[in-house]
Amino acid sequence: MNRNVQKILISALLMGAGTCMAAPDMRKVVDNSVGPLMQQQGIAGLSVAVVSKGQVQYFNYGVASRETQKPVTEDTLFEIGSVSKTFTATLGGYAQATGKLKLSDKASEHLSALAGTAFERISLLQLATYTPGGLPLQFPDAADSSATMLNYFQHWKPTYAPGAQRLYSNPSIGLFGYLTAQSLGQPFNVAMEKTLLPKLGLKNTHVNVRADKSGQYAQGYDKLQKPVRVGPGALDSEAYGIKTSTQDLAHYVMVNMHPETLSEPLQQAIATTHTGYYTVNGMTQALGWEYYPYPITLQALVDGNSTPMAMEPHKAEWLSSPQTQPANVLFNKTGSTSGFGAYVAYVPSKDMGVVILANKNYPNAERVKVAHAILTALDQ
Repeated sequence: MNRNVQKILISALLMGAGTCMAAPDMRKVVDNSVGPLMQQQGIAGLSVAVVSKGQVQYFNYGVASRETQKPVTEDTLFEIGSVSKTFTATLGGYAQATGKLKLSDKASEHLSALAGTAFERISLLQLATYTPGGLPLQFPDAADSSATMLNYFQHWKPTYAPGAQRLYSNPSIGLFGYLTAQSLGQPFNVAMEKTLLPKLGLKNTHVNVRADKSGQYAQGYDKLQKPVRVGPGALDSEAYGIKTSTQDLAHYVMVNMHPETLSEPLQQAIATTHTGYYTVNGMTQALGWEYYPYPITLQALVDGNSTPMAMEPHKAEWLSSPQTQPANVLFNKTGSTSGFGAYVAYVPSKDMGVVILANKNYPNAERVKVAHAILTALDQ
């Protein structure tokens, strides 16, 4: 039996029988979107997973490495950049579900080194939702190491009142992940790789790619087409450190849409990551994930994943109460490193989603266009 057919049948048994667009039709939709994209953007390799009603189809293109010419498969490991934030958020939700922390806790409660700093007034929720008061997108170069980042936080002064402005930030959610691990009594990488990932059923997802998996790790390429992979930095694991495959991310999408297949603490954790807290320009900020009313126009989704949304402060319009069970919404998250580009989107009410991984960083708008075309075709 063909390997992909086996996976589709196994997924159908796990998640419940269903039907999705016939393979040849979806192949045409994906080919028509991906072919021109790869040529236009100079992408060496790209993998797509299409999830619909418990079934998964994989579409693989190009090579994981120009040097070795090894073809991309659904097992190829890609850096997923900030899609990692959804895993960090899930770990935080798990820590809350198991009584190790509350999102309302002040950051300094979980790290004595932050006593007497601005973080005595900043909650874990504000860190996780980029509203502590203006932490920047990246650490300054002088603070971008594990040895210097705590000193940076100790001396940092907010620009805005906590909760007032959303400014997308690796140090913000990175510190949330760091403090989550503190509450669990484990280093972050251990908590992620030994606790969370196995509980989610993810067998080919890593913070540090093991030697026996190194042959599956794609080579990334920068804008000059030079080989590159992610380097070390302060809170890199917490903010952008996951490496995974379309096969594992398809499973991740399915358990996010069907958390009832998981243990109770994980069900609570996923519910926490799906809870909306405030809105900005039509986007609702959840924990790690961001969501929009569905159906959504292509332009609205492109705007929500635009450079201004990532680089500029926006007033956070907090909901009167957290939106714990949003109906008819599209969850999504983009992610990039110097040599990779990722996008994940799914619509639980339609039981459908898409994963797009590439070994080149290319514009978010182009990722969104491909995903929107696929989801539109699924929803016919």
